[in-house]
Amino acid sequence: MAGVGSAVRRLYLSVYNWAVFFGWAQVLYYAVATLLESGHEAVYDAVERPLQFAQTAAFMEILHGLVGLVRSPVSATLPQIGSRLFLTWGVLWSFPETHSHILVTSLVISWSITEVIRYSFFGMKEAFGFTPSWLLWLRYSTFMLLYPTGICSEVGLIYIALPYMKASEKYSLRMPNKWNFSFDYFYASILSIAIYMPGSPHMFTYMLAQRKKALSKAKTA
Repeated sequence: MAGVGSAVRRLYLSVYNWAVFFGWAQVLYYAVATLLESGHEAVYDAVERPLQFAQTAAFMEILHGLVGLVRSPVSATLPQIGSRLFLTWGVLWSFPETHSHILVTSLVISWSITEVIRYSFFGMKEAFGFTPSWLLWLRYSTFMLLYPTGICSEVGLIYIALPYMKASEKYSLRMPNKWNFSFDYFYASILSIAIYMPGSPHMFTYMLAQRKKALSKAKTA
Protein backbone atom coordinates (compact mmCIF):
# COMPACT_ATOMS: atom_id res chain seq x y z
CA MET A 1 0.00 0.00 0.00
CA ALA A 2 2.89 2.36 0.76
CA GLY A 3 4.16 1.85 -2.79
CA VAL A 4 0.74 2.68 -4.23
CA GLY A 5 0.50 5.79 -2.07
CA SER A 6 3.94 6.93 -3.20
CA ALA A 7 3.02 6.38 -6.87
CA VAL A 8 -0.22 8.36 -6.49
CA ARG A 9 1.68 11.17 -4.78
CA ARG A 10 4.25 11.32 -7.56
CA LEU A 11 1.57 11.22 -10.26
CA TYR A 12 -0.37 14.05 -8.62
CA LEU A 13 2.70 16.24 -8.09
CA SER A 14 3.89 15.55 -11.64
CA VAL A 15 0.54 16.60 -13.14
CA TYR A 16 0.37 19.64 -10.85
CA ASN A 17 3.89 20.84 -11.66
CA TRP A 18 3.54 20.40 -15.41
CA ALA A 19 0.12 22.06 -15.48
CA VAL A 20 1.45 25.13 -13.68
CA PHE A 21 4.59 25.04 -15.83
CA PHE A 22 2.47 25.41 -18.96
CA GLY A 23 0.60 28.27 -17.32
CA TRP A 24 3.82 30.15 -16.64
CA ALA A 25 5.19 29.31 -20.08
CA GLN A 26 2.10 31.02 -21.52
CA VAL A 27 2.70 34.06 -19.33
CA LEU A 28 6.33 34.30 -20.48
CA TYR A 29 5.46 33.86 -24.15
CA TYR A 30 2.66 36.44 -24.12
CA ALA A 31 4.74 38.90 -22.11
CA VAL A 32 7.75 38.80 -24.42
CA ALA A 33 5.69 38.72 -27.64
CA THR A 34 3.51 41.63 -26.53
CA LEU A 35 6.50 43.63 -25.29
CA LEU A 36 8.19 43.31 -28.68
CA GLU A 37 5.04 43.96 -30.71
CA SER A 38 3.11 46.56 -28.70
CA GLY A 39 5.33 47.82 -25.88
CA HIS A 40 5.21 47.39 -22.12
CA GLU A 41 1.89 49.24 -21.78
CA ALA A 42 0.02 46.27 -23.28
CA VAL A 43 1.76 43.46 -21.39
CA TYR A 44 -0.66 43.14 -18.47
CA ASP A 45 -3.76 42.78 -20.65
CA ALA A 46 -2.00 40.05 -22.62
CA VAL A 47 -0.97 37.99 -19.59
CA GLU A 48 -3.77 38.67 -17.09
CA ARG A 49 -5.69 35.37 -17.26
CA PRO A 50 -2.75 32.93 -17.44
CA LEU A 51 -0.97 34.96 -14.75
CA GLN A 52 -3.96 34.73 -12.43
CA PHE A 53 -4.30 30.99 -13.06
CA ALA A 54 -0.61 30.17 -12.60
CA GLN A 55 -0.07 32.32 -9.54
CA THR A 56 -3.29 31.32 -7.78
CA ALA A 57 -2.48 27.65 -8.39
CA ALA A 58 0.61 28.17 -6.23
CA PHE A 59 -1.70 28.33 -3.20
CA MET A 60 -1.77 24.54 -3.42
CA GLU A 61 1.91 24.49 -2.45
CA ILE A 62 1.01 25.76 1.00
CA LEU A 63 -1.41 22.85 1.37
CA HIS A 64 1.21 20.44 0.00
CA GLY A 65 3.57 21.52 2.77
CA LEU A 66 0.90 21.36 5.47
CA VAL A 67 -0.14 17.79 4.66
CA GLY A 68 3.43 16.58 4.07
CA LEU A 69 3.29 15.98 0.32
CA VAL A 70 6.50 18.01 -0.06
CA ARG A 71 9.37 18.81 2.30
CA SER A 72 9.38 22.57 1.69
CA PRO A 73 8.85 24.41 5.00
CA VAL A 74 5.55 26.30 5.12
CA SER A 75 7.37 29.12 6.93
CA ALA A 76 9.31 29.80 3.71
CA THR A 77 6.50 29.04 1.24
CA LEU A 78 3.70 31.02 2.89
CA PRO A 79 5.22 34.54 2.81
CA GLN A 80 6.50 34.15 -0.75
CA ILE A 81 3.22 32.89 -2.17
CA GLY A 82 1.20 35.26 0.02
CA SER A 83 3.07 38.30 -1.27
CA ARG A 84 2.63 37.18 -4.87
CA LEU A 85 -1.10 36.61 -4.44
CA PHE A 86 -1.33 40.07 -2.89
CA LEU A 87 0.40 41.56 -5.95
CA THR A 88 -1.65 39.52 -8.42
CA TRP A 89 -5.08 40.18 -6.93
CA GLY A 90 -4.68 42.92 -4.36
CA VAL A 91 -2.66 45.30 -6.53
CA LEU A 92 -2.71 44.46 -10.24
CA TRP A 93 -6.28 43.16 -10.54
CA SER A 94 -7.70 45.62 -8.02
CA PHE A 95 -6.04 48.78 -9.37
CA PRO A 96 -6.02 48.91 -13.19
CA GLU A 97 -4.12 52.21 -13.03
CA THR A 98 -0.95 50.17 -12.50
CA HIS A 99 -1.33 48.07 -15.65
CA SER A 100 0.61 50.24 -18.09
CA HIS A 101 3.68 50.73 -15.89
CA ILE A 102 6.94 49.19 -17.04
CA LEU A 103 7.37 47.52 -13.65
CA VAL A 104 4.53 45.17 -14.59
CA THR A 105 6.70 43.86 -17.40
CA SER A 106 9.77 43.41 -15.21
CA LEU A 107 7.60 41.71 -12.58
CA VAL A 108 5.92 39.32 -15.00
CA ILE A 109 9.12 38.37 -16.81
CA SER A 110 11.03 37.86 -13.54
CA TRP A 111 8.28 35.69 -12.11
CA SER A 112 7.65 33.67 -15.26
CA ILE A 113 11.29 32.81 -16.00
CA THR A 114 11.74 31.76 -12.38
CA GLU A 115 8.63 29.59 -12.40
CA VAL A 116 9.17 28.00 -15.80
CA ILE A 117 12.51 26.77 -14.48
CA ARG A 118 11.19 25.78 -11.05
CA TYR A 119 8.11 23.88 -12.17
CA SER A 120 9.95 22.06 -14.96
CA PHE A 121 12.60 21.08 -12.41
CA PHE A 122 10.05 19.59 -10.02
CA GLY A 123 7.98 18.18 -12.88
CA MET A 124 10.96 16.20 -14.18
CA LYS A 125 11.92 15.12 -10.68
CA GLU A 126 8.47 13.73 -9.95
CA ALA A 127 7.82 12.27 -13.42
CA PHE A 128 11.23 10.77 -14.17
CA GLY A 129 13.03 10.67 -10.84
CA PHE A 130 15.92 12.87 -11.95
CA THR A 131 16.76 16.33 -13.29
CA PRO A 132 19.50 17.31 -15.76
CA SER A 133 22.49 19.07 -14.21
CA TRP A 134 21.92 22.19 -16.31
CA LEU A 135 18.35 22.48 -15.02
CA LEU A 136 19.54 21.97 -11.46
CA TRP A 137 22.04 24.81 -11.94
CA LEU A 138 19.36 27.10 -13.40
CA ARG A 139 16.95 26.24 -10.57
CA TYR A 140 19.46 27.29 -7.93
CA SER A 141 21.28 30.12 -9.71
CA THR A 142 18.91 32.33 -11.72
CA PHE A 143 17.28 33.68 -8.54
CA MET A 144 20.44 35.72 -7.93
CA LEU A 145 19.30 38.04 -10.73
CA LEU A 146 15.57 37.39 -10.91
CA TYR A 147 14.79 37.61 -7.19
CA PRO A 148 16.08 41.21 -6.87
CA THR A 149 14.32 42.33 -10.08
CA GLY A 150 11.11 40.64 -8.95
CA ILE A 151 11.23 42.12 -5.44
CA CYS A 152 12.00 45.62 -6.70
CA SER A 153 9.08 45.34 -9.13
CA GLU A 154 6.75 44.12 -6.38
CA VAL A 155 7.64 46.93 -3.99
CA GLY A 156 7.52 49.50 -6.79
CA LEU A 157 4.04 48.44 -7.91
CA ILE A 158 2.66 48.50 -4.36
CA TYR A 159 4.07 52.02 -3.99
CA ILE A 160 2.57 53.12 -7.31
CA ALA A 161 -0.83 51.76 -6.27
CA LEU A 162 -0.85 53.57 -2.90
CA PRO A 163 -2.49 56.81 -4.12
CA TYR A 164 -5.28 54.83 -5.80
CA MET A 165 -5.78 52.75 -2.66
CA LYS A 166 -6.09 55.90 -0.57
CA ALA A 167 -8.43 57.69 -2.98
CA SER A 168 -10.75 54.74 -3.57
CA GLU A 169 -10.69 53.32 -0.01
CA LYS A 170 -11.17 49.92 -1.65
CA TYR A 171 -11.10 47.00 0.81
CA SER A 172 -11.05 49.42 3.76
CA LEU A 173 -13.57 49.13 6.56
CA ARG A 174 -14.62 52.23 8.49
CA MET A 175 -16.18 52.60 11.90
CA PRO A 176 -18.91 52.40 12.98
CA ASN A 177 -19.95 48.99 11.69
CA LYS A 178 -21.61 45.87 13.10
CA TRP A 179 -18.24 44.17 13.64
CA ASN A 180 -16.87 47.14 15.60
CA PHE A 181 -13.65 46.81 13.63
CA SER A 182 -11.78 49.08 11.24
CA PHE A 183 -9.24 48.23 8.56
CA ASP A 184 -7.30 50.50 6.23
CA TYR A 185 -6.00 48.80 3.09
CA PHE A 186 -3.75 51.78 2.33
CA TYR A 187 -1.84 51.53 5.62
CA ALA A 188 -1.81 47.73 5.47
CA SER A 189 -0.08 48.02 2.08
CA ILE A 190 2.46 50.45 3.51
CA LEU A 191 3.11 47.90 6.24
CA SER A 192 3.65 45.22 3.58
CA ILE A 193 6.35 47.39 1.98
CA ALA A 194 8.01 47.73 5.40
CA ILE A 195 7.97 43.93 5.81
CA TYR A 196 9.85 43.56 2.52
CA MET A 197 12.83 45.39 4.05
CA PRO A 198 13.93 42.66 6.50
CA GLY A 199 12.05 39.86 4.74
CA SER A 200 13.73 40.07 1.34
CA PRO A 201 17.36 39.82 2.56
CA HIS A 202 16.34 36.95 4.85
CA MET A 203 14.72 35.06 1.96
CA PHE A 204 17.69 35.75 -0.33
CA THR A 205 20.08 34.41 2.32
CA TYR A 206 17.89 31.33 2.72
CA MET A 207 17.99 30.70 -1.05
CA LEU A 208 21.77 31.11 -1.13
CA ALA A 209 22.05 28.44 1.57
CA GLN A 210 19.71 26.17 -0.41
CA ARG A 211 21.84 26.74 -3.53
CA LYS A 212 25.05 25.79 -1.74
CA LYS A 213 23.44 22.67 -0.31
CA ALA A 214 21.88 21.53 -3.60
CA LEU A 215 24.94 22.13 -5.78
CA SER A 216 27.32 20.56 -3.25
CA LYS A 217 25.09 17.49 -3.08
CA ALA A 218 25.04 17.28 -6.90
CA LYS A 219 28.85 17.35 -7.06
CA THR A 220 29.21 14.46 -4.62
CA ALA A 221 26.46 12.38 -6.25
